[in-house]
Parts: sequence; C-alpha cells; structure tokens
Amino acid sequence: MHAKQLTSFLHHFAYNTFPSFTHCFYRCILFFIFTLPFISAQAANVPNGIKLAKEQHLVRGVGAEVASLDPHKIEGATAGTVLHDLMEGLTTEDENGNLIPLIAERWTTQDNKTFTFYLRKDALWSNGDPVTADDFVYSWRRLVDPNTASPYAWYLEMTTMQNAAEIIKGNKKPETLEVKALDDFTLQVKLTESIPYFPKMLVHTPVKPVHKATIEKFGNKWTRAENFVGNGAYNLKKWTVNERIVLEKNPHYMDADQVIIEQVSYLPIENQVAEMNRFLSGEIDITSQVPNEHYSRLTKEHSDSLRISPLLCTYYYGIRVTNPPFDDVRIRKALSYALDRDIITHYITGKGESPAYYFTPDKTADMVADLPDYATWSQEKRDTEARRLLKEAGYDEDNPLEFELLYNTSENHKKIATAVRQLWKQALGVKISLINEEWKTYLDTRRFGTFQVTRSGWCGDYNEPSTFLTLLMSTNSSNDMHYKSEAYDAILNRALQATSNKDRQQAYKEAEAMLAEDMPIIPIYHYVLARLVSPNIRGYSMNNALDIIPSKLMYKVADTHKE
Repeated sequence: MHAKQLTSFLHHFAYNTFPSFTHCFYRCILFFIFTLPFISAQAANVPNGIKLAKEQHLVRGVGAEVASLDPHKIEGATAGTVLHDLMEGLTTEDENGNLIPLIAERWTTQDNKTFTFYLRKDALWSNGDPVTADDFVYSWRRLVDPNTASPYAWYLEMTTMQNAAEIIKGNKKPETLEVKALDDFTLQVKLTESIPYFPKMLVHTPVKPVHKATIEKFGNKWTRAENFVGNGAYNLKKWTVNERIVLEKNPHYMDADQVIIEQVSYLPIENQVAEMNRFLSGEIDITSQVPNEHYSRLTKEHSDSLRISPLLCTYYYGIRVTNPPFDDVRIRKALSYALDRDIITHYITGKGESPAYYFTPDKTADMVADLPDYATWSQEKRDTEARRLLKEAGYDEDNPLEFELLYNTSENHKKIATAVRQLWKQALGVKISLINEEWKTYLDTRRFGTFQVTRSGWCGDYNEPSTFLTLLMSTNSSNDMHYKSEAYDAILNRALQATSNKDRQQAYKEAEAMLAEDMPIIPIYHYVLARLVSPNIRGYSMNNALDIIPSKLMYKVADTHKE
C-alpha cells in the first residue's frame, strides 16, 4: 500500500469509526504517516518498444485568448491550462486525479491547522535560481496584497490562512500573513481552522509561486516572453496575442530528462468548428472542445480521436441579484423553473452532461445534497409555477419581462443561449436580447456588474465541495452575482470550522438548499469534457476531473504511415 493510500485509509477509519477520537495516539499516527516520503515524479512514461516521432512539437487549442500569464491576475480556465506548463506549486493531481506532491517533497501536520512542507532541493526557476520556501512566502503575500488587486485574493481567505482576511480588507500588512520560511526548503503555514483538505487547495493556479526578482525588475511586464521566469517544465518563448503562445522545454526543470515534448504551441480559437477543422487537417493535436452540432458525426467518423472525460464543472446562468428586476427572488425562481434542462443536455449539448439542480457536481469528493422540490416535478408543473410567480411579480402577456442575456464568444454558448431564449419565451412569454462579447470584455462586464443574466461556468479549483459553494459567499470577490446572505455565509463558515466529515457534509447540504431557495444562480448542467486528441499523442489522461493535463506527461509516437 502506498503512503497516500495508507493515509487515506487511516483518515477514513479514524473519522468514521471513532469520530470523537482526538487523543494523542491518533495525532501521533497522523504525524508519522504524513512524514513518510511521497513519490513525486510526474512526467512522461514511455513504454519499451514505442517508436517516438522525430519532431516532438505539440499543438493545443486553448479556446479564448489568454487574459494574463500572471497566476495572481488570471481568471478562467484558459490561462490555467497554459500555466500548468509554465508554473508548478507545492501539490498537484496525477493523471487519475489523486493528490500528489510536486515542489513539496512531503508535508506534515498534527492538527490540520499547522502544516509544514518540505521542498524538493532540485526544483529550479528557469533562470537557474533554486525554488525556495521564501518564494512561496513572497508569492502568497503578493496574492493577498490589496495593491495586487488579484481576482483570486479571496482564495487564501477560504483556506483560513491566518490574517489573510484582514490583509485583503486592508486592516493588516501582507507581512503578517502566517506563512514562514523555516529555512530555504521548509515552509510553515498556519490556519485559523482545521482544514484537512488544505493540501488539495494548493493544486490551484493562484497559489503557485512567482519569481520575486523578475517582478521587482520588470513590474507588470514580467510576463512578456523576453522577461518571463517560471519553474515549470516549459519556458515562454513567444506570445503573439490572438495568434499563439509558444513554449519550449525548460532545461533547468527538475525532471527535464523525463520530459519528451520539446515545444508546445497554444492556439486561441474561440470558434469550435474552426478549431475542429484545423484538427482534422492536421494543424492541431488537441482541441479545447468539440462543437456540439458535430459531436454525433465525430463519434462515427473520428472515434479514435474523440475523448470524453469527467469534469468537476457546472454550467450555469448567473443573475445580478442587485439589479432590478432581479432583486425579486420570484423572478429568479420563475426563470429557473421554466428552463427545461433535459432539452439542453439531450438536444443541444448531447455529450453525456447531466441536468443540474444544485451547484456542486455529483462527482465531487464528499458531495452530499438533496434535490430541491422543483427538480422532482414534471416540466409542466414547473412551467405552471413559474408563470404564477412571474405574474405575482407583475409580469404577464400584457407586461412581459424583458432583459439581456450575456455570453462570451463561443458557438456552443451561442447555441445554448438561443435555445434557452426560446424555452423561456415559450413557457413565460419573456423577451430576451442576446449579448455576445469576446472573453476579456465579457470578464470586465461581469466584474463591473453591468449585466442582468450571464452565461457562467465554474470548475473546481480542488476536489471538495467548498471550491464551488464558497463562490457565493459575500466576501468572495469572484461573486459576480453580488449575492449576499449572512445566513449562507454562516453555513459555509460552519463547514470550514467542522471537525468531522459528517458535520461538514451537512453544512454543504444546507448551503445547496439555500441556493435553491434564493436562486442567485440557475444551474443548467454538470460538464463532461469532449476533445479531439490525435491518435499519435500518448499520455493524455481521461481521468483527471480537474482537467490538469500538463504537456510534460505527453509524447508523440511515430506515424507509421509517414515514417
């Protein structure tokens, strides 16, 4: 049994067999287990006898143009995909979704409040500098510093890292964040609450380290190709906006001898049909998605290239609850009830997505939720109740509800929005204007609140329900819906303070029930991820639900028809 499997077993055994077992014997067992060495190698695994292609150049579609390559400034999954190649943090997930160490060699904790991480001594920045504990101290202080204005500053608050909340508010200095370098390769972190899944939270992109000297020298220009310093398997070679991002293998990378792919090009192609056509013509090795309307044909004609993976993501419509008339919960409920999710998932997306009636995907670890009452009704009953609520709020055939629905550029989003508009028109007689914006503009519109209803998607930053449910907390700067509920915040705070999985799961269940009652968001479906992957590409994982598939795990085999 591997160390991580034994650790998981002991946690499960202790918490479920002896929920009040808190004496020193169990703490000592945990201390012993968490000090066992972990296997941290994560690179391409090429079987014997495989003939590699002469050119190891990988071309990946990334969807929208990347807004930033500063891990403290990013929003959305596109930049995260590229940064998996350029930056590495303390932990990550392997190809099967299991938590493994990365820059950390191992970690210890006795109470799940104080964690000590022991860093690999062979981890280097791309300029040859060693990656040290001080790099993480600097990076996390920068993340919460109000002067950085990071859209993910709240993330450290959700870890309950001591003083993070007060620093974000401007009440304390970043230097008071309770993260310390005990020596060059030992990092200590103190939390205010017992968070057993804290190492899972360190998988997320914003908590990856940045190179202090580079940022101090170049300021906001540090992410330019000529200035960039990272600690990942690849360096930034070229970034031509709206055309391509080119990466090259980092010779200083700690496992460079196991990295097969020499160069990676990321292409920002928002039109899925155009991306598909470039794949079929051999220009792209891995697409970001597939167009919904071509899915059926692709399953028949290109089944050897189609990959369907589980994904910890929820597709939903966010409602700006502070903008009239959507400050009226009856209108929000009416729209949710009248949306036939079965039609969307069966006829529009059609790749195996499941209709969503709560926010957190079922596949999330420790996910427990009850279906809200309306989810058990027939669609006819939902429509009837929706019309009643809308009329009660003052809208009917003589005075129809009118509003704008915002979505970012994507053929798939457009088709869903068009279908939703028709469903709402048929069921409720509402009039909807569809507003399309390219990714960066769309993010600004959402951030500044100049929308009524918006297409949204949220993918888990780590595999635990809090990564979804904390999004709707009042203190979360990514809460574009501006949903503020003291009761909801109290439930989530109770979850963070829970000392048992049972109590934590109960709080999550109550949080989902409150969202169904207040309806700041309209869950539509839980994702699966469909991509086209060239048969010549090996090492692509279909089992990582966080979609962490770094290029260093892959390699190209020779095309026997050409060589």
